[in-house]
Amino acid sequence: MSVLTRDEAQTRAQILDVERYTIALDLTTGEETFDSATVIRFTARAAGDTFVEVKPATLRSISLDGQPLDPALLDGNRYPLTGLTAGPHELRIDAAMHYSRTGEGMHRFTDPTDGETYLYTQLFMEDVQRVFAAFDQPDLKSVFAIDVTAPEGWTVLGNGVAERTGEGRWTIAPTPLISTYLVAIAAGPWHSITTEHAGLPFGIHCRRSLAPYLDADADEILDITRACYDRYHEKFDEPYPFDSYDQAFVPEFNAGAMENPGLVTFRDEFVYRSAVTDTERQTRAMVIAHEMAHMWFGDLVTLTWWDDIWLNESFAEYMGYQTLTEATRFTDTWVDFGVARKGWGYDADQRPSTHPVAPDPDAVPDTASALLNFDGISYAKGASALRQLVAWLGEKDFLAGINAHFARHKFANATLADFIDNLASATDRDVHAWAEQWLRTTGIDTLTAEIGTPAPTEPAGTPANGNGQSWALTVIRDGSRPHRITVGAYDHALNTQAGPGHLALRDRFETDVPGDGTPVVRPGRRPALVVLNDGDLTYAKIRLDTASWDTVLAGLSGIPDALTRAVLWNTARDMVRDAELPPATYLKAARTHLPYETDLALVQGVLSFAGHVVDRYTVPEDLPAARATLTDLCRDLIRRTEDGSQPGLRLIAVRHFIDAATQPDTLRSWLDEGTVHGGPELDPELRWRILTRLAVLGATDETAIATELAADPSATGREGAARCRAALPTPEAKAAAWDALFTDDTLSNYLFTATAQGFWQPGQEELTGDYVSRFYPDAIALAARRGPAIAEAAGRYAFPAYAIDAGSLATGTRALEDPELIPALRRKLVDQLDDLRRALAVRTSATG
Repeated sequence: MSVLTRDEAQTRAQILDVERYTIALDLTTGEETFDSATVIRFTARAAGDTFVEVKPATLRSISLDGQPLDPALLDGNRYPLTGLTAGPHELRIDAAMHYSRTGEGMHRFTDPTDGETYLYTQLFMEDVQRVFAAFDQPDLKSVFAIDVTAPEGWTVLGNGVAERTGEGRWTIAPTPLISTYLVAIAAGPWHSITTEHAGLPFGIHCRRSLAPYLDADADEILDITRACYDRYHEKFDEPYPFDSYDQAFVPEFNAGAMENPGLVTFRDEFVYRSAVTDTERQTRAMVIAHEMAHMWFGDLVTLTWWDDIWLNESFAEYMGYQTLTEATRFTDTWVDFGVARKGWGYDADQRPSTHPVAPDPDAVPDTASALLNFDGISYAKGASALRQLVAWLGEKDFLAGINAHFARHKFANATLADFIDNLASATDRDVHAWAEQWLRTTGIDTLTAEIGTPAPTEPAGTPANGNGQSWALTVIRDGSRPHRITVGAYDHALNTQAGPGHLALRDRFETDVPGDGTPVVRPGRRPALVVLNDGDLTYAKIRLDTASWDTVLAGLSGIPDALTRAVLWNTARDMVRDAELPPATYLKAARTHLPYETDLALVQGVLSFAGHVVDRYTVPEDLPAARATLTDLCRDLIRRTEDGSQPGLRLIAVRHFIDAATQPDTLRSWLDEGTVHGGPELDPELRWRILTRLAVLGATDETAIATELAADPSATGREGAARCRAALPTPEAKAAAWDALFTDDTLSNYLFTATAQGFWQPGQEELTGDYVSRFYPDAIALAARRGPAIAEAAGRYAFPAYAIDAGSLATGTRALEDPELIPALRRKLVDQLDDLRRALAVRTSATG
C-alpha cells in the first residue's frame, strides 16, 4: 500500500475540486465484508493524471463518465485516473470491503454478553479507503451523502440526521464541506437517549449491554454537553456548524475519542460499569469538551496538511480543560492536566523522537510520518504553549484572533501561518516571534531559582519591610524560550490540620524570563519556599533553590493550593527521571504527604508514578523496602478512609494496594468475601484487578479464571481473563500468550492489548527472559502483517519494559536497523528504548 506524500497531495489539490460523494453501504452481506458503492463528482481544473484511493477486498467495477475501467489496474490502494480532461467528471466505484478487528476502517464487534453486533467507522488519516473510495487528503473537502442498508432492528448514526426510509434502509443528511477523514457511520442495535438543545437534536448511544450504566450517567453526560455547547457559543462568534450532535460510546476504540462532526465516537470504557473516582468523571467530561472544541477547530476549519495537526489537538486540549473549568462543576481541571497530562509532554520532548509542536512541513513528508506526531507534544506540550500564549497575550485578544480565524477559513482549510496571522491581527504583540520560539523548537527549558539578598549597591527605593529586610530572586534559564511566570513565596505557618509543615502564601508576583538581567527584589525576610511557575502557566522544568527544596520535602502537603502542589510533584518526578532525586526519596515523600492530600488527581498521579518508580527505577536490592513503602502508604490511606467519607480516595488506595501487593492473603480474602473491609463492594473491575495480581503472584489458576469469566462474560471480562492467563507464572502460560499475540491474526486490538499487559510482569524476569530477544523479530513481522494499530499496541504493551539491563538495550538498539520496521513500530521502539536507557541511568545513579 502506498502512503500519500505531501507533494502528491499538493499536486492533486491543484488539479481537482471535489464537489460531492454519494455513498451506499450495505452492511447485511456477511461477517467478513460489506458492500460499498461510491459516486464521486469532481472537476478537473486542467487536463492531466491523478489517482483515487481504495483498499477493497474485491474491486468489482469502476467507471469514469460512464465508461468502464479495468479493475485490475488497481495498484495497492491507488487506482490511476489518466488522461483526465478539464471539466466535470463522475467516478463510480463498486467494491466489497473488509470489516476490521483492529479499530481501523469499519470495525465490527460482537458483544459476548448478548451476541449483538455493532459497527462503527474510524477513518482517521487514511482509513477512509477501507470503507469507500476517496480522494483522501484533508484539503479536498466535499459534501458527503450516505445511504446505509443495515439489519432490521438496527439504528444507523452519521454526521447528519439519519432517517429510516424503509426496512433496514437509512439515509443520512448530506454534510457541509468536510474532510474525508471526518466521515462517520455507526450502526447496530444501539441503546439511545435523545433530547434537544438550542434547537438541535442531541443524542448519546451505547451498546445494549451497557444500557443501565449509560442511563445512570445520562444526566451528567448531557448536562456537561449542554454546558460546554453554551460556553463555546459565548466564546466563538461562529455558531455550531452542523445539524445535530450525537455522542456514541463504541467498543474496542483505539483512541479516547474522535471528533467526527455531528457524531463523536468515544471508547465505551467511558460508560462506567464499575465504581470510578470524581477525577475519572472529570476526565470523561474533559474529553467531551475537547471533542466539542474540534467542531470548530478541526472540523469547521481543517488543517491543510498533517504538519499542522497541533492546530487541531493542542487547541482542543487547551479548550477542553479551560472550558470545563469555566462551565461545569469541575473547576480544578488544570491540576489534573498538570499531574496527568503535562508529564506526557515532558517525557516525549526529552526523547530522540521529539519534534516541534509545529514541525517544518518537510519533516512531515507523508501520512506515515504524520501519524507519528499524535503524541504528548501535539497534545500536552501544545496545550501548555497555548496556555502560556493566553497568559502573555490576554484571553480577550486570543479569542479575537481565533474568531477571525474561524470567519476567514470556515468550511475550508488553513495553515499555521494563517493561524498566526489571524492572532497577530488582534494584538500589538509580536505573535510571529512567539510562534518561532515556542512552536518551531524542541526540548524543554529549565528554570532554576537562585535566592539571595540584594547587593549593597541597590539604588534607593529598593523594596524592603519595616526592618529593612528584602530578598532577591534570580531565575536562571537553560533554554531559549521567553516565559511569563508567576512566582509564589511561602512562609511556615502553624496549622496542625493541614499535614506536616503547613505553609502560607506570603506573596505572589509575575515576572518575565529572561528579564532585564537584574534580580527581582521583594520585601521581607527570605521565604521558606520560593516556587517558580506557581500556577503552572508555562511549560518548563522547574528547579528550586536548596533551602526551598528542603522545605518541600518536609512540608509539601502543607501548601494550600493544589495547582502549586502539582507543580512541585512534577518537579520531583522530573528530578527522579533525571537521576537528581533518589527513587527512595520520592517514595518517602509520597509516604509522608499523600495521607494528607485532598486532591484526587494528585493522589492518583503520584501513586501511579510511585508504582513506576518501584517497578522500573529501583535497583533489585532496594525493592523490598520500596514495595513495603508503597504498600504501607496504600494501607494507611485505606485505614484513613474507613469512615466512608472519602470513597474516591479509598477506591484509589484499594486499586494501588492491589497492584503493589506482594502477598496474596489479603487479596484472596477480599475476593472470597466480595468486599474490602469497610467497602467498597467488589465490582467487576476490582475483581479482575485482584485476580490479575493473584495470577502474577502464582496464587490462582485457570479454574478460578474460568469461573470468574463465567460470572462476567462481557467484553471486559474476556479481556480480564486474557490478562490473567498471560500473567500466570508458568512456562505454559507464557508460551500460550506469546502464541496468541504473534501468530493469531484474528485477535482484536483490545484482546491483543490485554494479553500483552499480562505477559510482562516485574518479578517474572527469569521466566520471560528468553522472550526479550524474540520480541523484536516477532513484533516487526506482526506489524508488517497487521498494520499501524497493532504495531502501536505491540510497541506500547508487548515491549519487554521490565528487562532493564544493558543486554536488553543493546538487543533493541540493533533491532532498529531492521529494514522491515514500519514507521509506527519504529517510533514506539525508539521511545521505549529511550525510557529503558533512562531507567538504567537512574538505577546506576542510585547505586553510586
